[in-house]
Amino acid sequence: MVIGTIADGIGRGVEAVTNTLTAPFTEPVIRLGVTGLSRAGKTVFITSLVANLMDRGRMPQLVAAATGAIRTAYLQPQPDDTIPRFDYENHLAAMTAPDPHWPEGTRRISELRLSLRVQPTGFLSGLQGPRTVHLDIVDYPGEWLLDLALLDKSYADWSAETLGRMQARPSAADYLALVQATDGAAALDEPVAQTLTARFTDYLNAARADGFSDLTPGRFLLPGDLAGSPVLTFAPLPAAAGGRKSLIREFDRRFESYKRNVVQPFFRDHFARIDRQIVLVDVLGAIHQGPQAVEDLRRTMADILTAFRPGRNAFLTRIFNGRRVEKILFAATKADHLHHAQHPQLTAIVQALLREAKDRADFAGAQTAAMSIAALRTTVEETVDHRDGPLDVVRGRLTEGGKQAAFYPGQLPSDPSRLLAPARAGDPKWLDGDYQVMTFAPAPLTLRPGEGPPHIRLDKAAQFLIGDKL
Repeated sequence: MVIGTIADGIGRGVEAVTNTLTAPFTEPVIRLGVTGLSRAGKTVFITSLVANLMDRGRMPQLVAAATGAIRTAYLQPQPDDTIPRFDYENHLAAMTAPDPHWPEGTRRISELRLSLRVQPTGFLSGLQGPRTVHLDIVDYPGEWLLDLALLDKSYADWSAETLGRMQARPSAADYLALVQATDGAAALDEPVAQTLTARFTDYLNAARADGFSDLTPGRFLLPGDLAGSPVLTFAPLPAAAGGRKSLIREFDRRFESYKRNVVQPFFRDHFARIDRQIVLVDVLGAIHQGPQAVEDLRRTMADILTAFRPGRNAFLTRIFNGRRVEKILFAATKADHLHHAQHPQLTAIVQALLREAKDRADFAGAQTAAMSIAALRTTVEETVDHRDGPLDVVRGRLTEGGKQAAFYPGQLPSDPSRLLAPARAGDPKWLDGDYQVMTFAPAPLTLRPGEGPPHIRLDKAAQFLIGDKL
């Protein structure tokens, strides 16, 4: 055993020396994680980012593109053979067809490798030829990221928090009534457990439709091949003194199994290898749903930031092994649903949400930023006459019916506290504002040679996330 330990230590030492010596001669790899909360537009973001890195005519704020340092970009086979490939070609075809439509959303982890030939800049740039930088884009559901917060919680803690939030939500009434009629201390009855799980899953789907973000456990919404398994058959129950074979004790055991067999492997095998991360957030959708949805989004962002700060959780400390995600971008999507005059307000709101999250999570270590973007611009801006004067609107093709419509969502406040204060107070609705949301379909595109799909600040987002590596 001692010999084995010594040999293992020598092996690690040789590997470290080898990595140090070969690092200058290897092709650098950036692993970019892309996730987002419900309906935030992950698939569209990745598709548009790749298309605009391959045809860079609309990327002036990406310095390497603007200066011509990126000579070419091309797709290559991804390094992870066991992960499904991101279906870039079909997604792009859906967005750019004569009758364009939104591609299917993210339902599982996927990956895509884009390789960039980059001419080095600086003092010795004339002595060096182009080098290859690989961008490995990892797409995964935001619900899976939220599960990381479960690793720090017991079943009792999670149940108490979840049931507490459900009290004020009408969509939770059916499940709460079932809980009232259920004795958690009674002996395990599998049909009862399955009924509780089904009703709780119904609630999670309804909460997502209502704009809420606290959707743990995430695999209940995207179960895949785990559907119907015991590891996905549990639900929150009030504290009860049940025996070893009681319903609540079995739910406790399955909750721990879910963390051990579902959550931990994902973060160990995939999440801990990410260098840069973008979290897409539908802030406008939360505002439309009301103060409670905005407060829920604020808490959720705090939980997400906790996921990027290993240390308090022993499991996280092991899987990160001293590594941290270097940059995290929180991006409010669907900026094209607002006239550009309101973009500063949208950015200020997401910045305020991020600041609240950073304070609550005691986060430090990575560089963070917030901005408002639209990975695919679907609208044009207009100013129309209104009884109160000129009104800045956007016009686009509606998802339902395909008709053109002008839209004014309401005036966002310049002071984010006008939204965050009533959200924290738990107000049921906005007192001085009525914020609307309209769903637009992709517009038919006519792209000139060298141009990717139209967007808003996608180039600025790319500069923050990967510009320093190019």
